[in-house]
Amino acid sequence: MTGLDHQPATGEGTTLPRGPLAGFATGSLGMGVWVTVPGLLLLYFLTDVLAVAPWLAGLALLLPKVADVLLHPWIGHRCDVEQARRGDRRRLLLIGCALPAAFAALFAVPGGLTGAPAAAWVAVAFVAGNLLFAAYQVPYLATPADLRIGYHERTRLMAFRMVVLTLGILVSGLLAPLLAGGDAATRDGYQRMGLLLAVGMLAAMLVGVAGIGRLRRVAAASAPAHEGGWRALGAALRDRQFRWLVAAYLAMSTTTHLVLAGVPYYAEYELGRAGLTTVLVAAFVAPALLVTPAWLAVARRVGKQRALLAAQGAFAAGSLVLAVGRPAGLPLLVGAVAVLGIAFAGMQLLPFSMVPDVIRAGTGVGAGTYTGVWTATEATGAALGPYLYALCLAGGGFVASVAGETVVQPDSALAAVRYGFGLLPAAAMLAAMLLQRRYTLDRTARAGN
Repeated sequence: MTGLDHQPATGEGTTLPRGPLAGFATGSLGMGVWVTVPGLLLLYFLTDVLAVAPWLAGLALLLPKVADVLLHPWIGHRCDVEQARRGDRRRLLLIGCALPAAFAALFAVPGGLTGAPAAAWVAVAFVAGNLLFAAYQVPYLATPADLRIGYHERTRLMAFRMVVLTLGILVSGLLAPLLAGGDAATRDGYQRMGLLLAVGMLAAMLVGVAGIGRLRRVAAASAPAHEGGWRALGAALRDRQFRWLVAAYLAMSTTTHLVLAGVPYYAEYELGRAGLTTVLVAAFVAPALLVTPAWLAVARRVGKQRALLAAQGAFAAGSLVLAVGRPAGLPLLVGAVAVLGIAFAGMQLLPFSMVPDVIRAGTGVGAGTYTGVWTATEATGAALGPYLYALCLAGGGFVASVAGETVVQPDSALAAVRYGFGLLPAAAMLAAMLLQRRYTLDRTARAGN
């Protein structure tokens, strides 16, 4: 019996069987590819393969996310309407299964396009992908709040999801650079990588849709009442507990995506070899795959919020070690990245299992509206992280290039690569800790299980 299997009867009556849990979690494999590969490679693809200037590359990744701030909550409202009218959120999930096509298009930039035209192509594909991702992610993450389960069972459900999501992050994070060509990545290599991973995404997302249907049958999904449109959004944003949780998660999401975007640069320009990208990704993700049951146990013992604060502190400490750079030695730096991975596991499991606690505390607003705001926050962080790192590079005078071209970066650019990867994440994570301390629902939610 594993840490994910051990679960006493919950206060709301249902212990979820592993089969439907595994089906639900499988949907996160496809989501993990979308979360990981663009965040890991897209900025590098623009600056070092398509010769897009860092400031423009950052904008190409940031501006498509602006629409998400409005559209994610709207999609959340629509998925609440679907729940009330049809008894499920399946139709939006199926629309979201078109995401793999947009993913493939991201890296299928027509031959000959470089600079601003290439950035425009990527930006348009990114807009389409973000909208389709929202159509899948919002109803997917509303599932824990739809089910009649308690405080600890919601954490267990998200722990299953976290393990599979981490597996998707690990596999795609290791395969994507290799499929693109490793140290000799080319435009054709990136296109091949996009197509191959898109096929796997589609299969996993369809399994996830089926798994959600099984969970709803097992756990007697409730049909929450919902307010309309902007009134519902306003009610969610007036929820003090939700506001602090969202603010803290924005800082966390920005930080983790900044680090992800910086990995290829840190590997090539600080450690001296682009191929070390896969080593750093493995060091970051593999520990997260192993320690999720441990975070689940810690949350049972001390509560989700205290466990989350510990994860945030560990992430900040590991980031400071990375700011030292090459003088610290490769083993220590890889170890610091592993600490980030351990912390990352907690920062994925715990906040996502706290959102259903807030929803179940009750404001009369449907789960979709809450998760729409939450996923908009995640999307904003996913844009801000790479953009902040791109600004660091631009401020340091980083020189963009095309695939196969060798350029000598100035010392200021190398310093920007290092400090943007270490000091900036540490500062952002400390801000997340300060915000997270303002959330006070956890003790009440835990006692009411």
